[in-house]
Amino acid sequence: MEATVYTTSYHSPLGWIRITGTSQGIISVLFTEAEAPGTTELPACMQGCVNQLVQYFNGERQQFDLPLAPAGTAFQQQVWQHLQTIPYGKTASYLQVARATSGEKAIRAVGAANGKNPLCIVVPCHRVIGSDGSLTGYAGGLWRKEWLLRHEGVLKPEQQLALFG
Repeated sequence: MEATVYTTSYHSPLGWIRITGTSQGIISVLFTEAEAPGTTELPACMQGCVNQLVQYFNGERQQFDLPLAPAGTAFQQQVWQHLQTIPYGKTASYLQVARATSGEKAIRAVGAANGKNPLCIVVPCHRVIGSDGSLTGYAGGLWRKEWLLRHEGVLKPEQQLALFG
């Protein structure tokens, strides 16, 4: 028997975020241009995801505690697991993530896995930057990545970062 998939939207300071999941866990948390049609009855984990996002944006939460159920290859899952170890207010380079997961030769594969992360913010792919400190790539748009890093105190309000290195 297939699990029922639920959908809801949250209007964040960065625009709409569509959340999908089952009663067992969160499948995706993705930026979207408009509010997605939602499901009226939501399982506890979906309600928890919205609540934790609200807390994050209010500056009351630095780490997410949710059952996650993203679809991905074993390699992608490994990279996404590692991303969750990058602390709030810190960054890691793609090279550092590659070395920690599968060796520096996998840097491009790490970048690709990072780009396919279906759990934006919750699995903090925005904390991964270029080795030279540049903001390279973010599925939600580089302006959102910069906003999130400022929100977490990585970037000071007056600090400029190279967007493409």
